[in-house]
Amino acid sequence: MALLQESLAVAHKTGAVESKDLERVAVDTTVQPKAIAHPTDARLMHRALEKLVRLARREGVVLRQSYLRVAKRAAIMVGRYTHAHQFKRARRALKFLRTRLGRVIRDIRRRIDGDATLETRFGSLLDLAVRVRLQDQRRRGRKVYSLHAPEVECIGKGKARAPYEFGCKVSIATPVTSPKGGQFVLHAKALHGNPYDGRTLGPVVADLERLTGVETRRIHVDKGYRGHSYPQKFRVWISGQVHRVTAAIRREMKRRAAVEPVIGHLKAEHRMDRNYLKGYEGDRSNAVLAAAGYNFGLLLRWLAALLRALIQALARDTRQLQIA
Repeated sequence: MALLQESLAVAHKTGAVESKDLERVAVDTTVQPKAIAHPTDARLMHRALEKLVRLARREGVVLRQSYLRVAKRAAIMVGRYTHAHQFKRARRALKFLRTRLGRVIRDIRRRIDGDATLETRFGSLLDLAVRVRLQDQRRRGRKVYSLHAPEVECIGKGKARAPYEFGCKVSIATPVTSPKGGQFVLHAKALHGNPYDGRTLGPVVADLERLTGVETRRIHVDKGYRGHSYPQKFRVWISGQVHRVTAAIRREMKRRAAVEPVIGHLKAEHRMDRNYLKGYEGDRSNAVLAAAGYNFGLLLRWLAALLRALIQALARDTRQLQIA
C-alpha cells in the first residue's frame, strides 16, 4: 500500500493528477483468478488421493493399498465418458474414485491414531480430502476448488465464454475525470468471501480517503451496487439514475465506464489475470502490486513527456540565441 500511495503522491506533485481528480471517483469490482486448474470432482479426488499417498510414504506410514494406478484410470475415464455424454458410466467411475479415496482416508486414520505428531502433519490434508470426497455439484455452501489453494472461491460473472471464475473479488477505484497523466488506480483491494458489491462500498471509500488524504465528493458505480450501505448515499450515483443528475454529473456518469479498460490493463499487463501468490495475503498483495505497477507505468510516460517538452524548450531557446 505504501508503493501505491507513493505513486499517487508523485503523480500529484508532478501534475499528472489534480486534487479534483481524487474527489470524483468510479468504483467497480472484478475477479482476480487464481493459478489453479479447472476444478472437477474427478480431478480433485484423484489429486487428494495422490497427496495422501505421497505424504504417507514420506512419513513412513505403510498403507494396505494405495489405489494409485486404478484411481488414475478412473479419473481419466470420467472425463472420457462425460465427453461422450455417457453420464451413467461417468457416475459409476466417479463413485469408484470416491470409494477408493474413502478407503485411503480410513486406512491413514487407523494407522496414525494415537500419534500426535502424525495427526498434526496429516490433519489439514485429511480435512481437505474429506471435504472433497463429500462435496457434490448440487450441494450449497463453501466448497474446495483446489487442494493447494483452498481459499479459492467460485464467482459467477454471467459471461457466455466464462460463466464462472475461480479466485477472489477485487475492488478497483479510478478517477471519473480525465487526469492529465492518465487513468491512475486510486485504490485496489482484494475482497474475500464473495461479498455483495453494495456492502463493500463503505469500507473501500474509507480506505481510499485514508490512502489519498482527500475526501471523496462523488462516487460513480454500476447497477451492481444498488442497495448499497454507504452512509452518505447522496454522494453515490448509480448508472441509469435520473434523480439528482445535473449536466456536470451526467458528463461524469458517461465516463464511469473508464474503469473498465483500467481493469483490462491490470489483468493483461500486470499479472492480475492469474495470481500465483499463495493464500489470502497473496491475493491482497497481488492486487495492490498490480495497481502500483500500473501507476508507475503511467508515471514513466508522464515524466518522459515532461522531459521531451523541457528538451524541446531548451533547444528552441538555443536556436533563438544562435540566430540573435
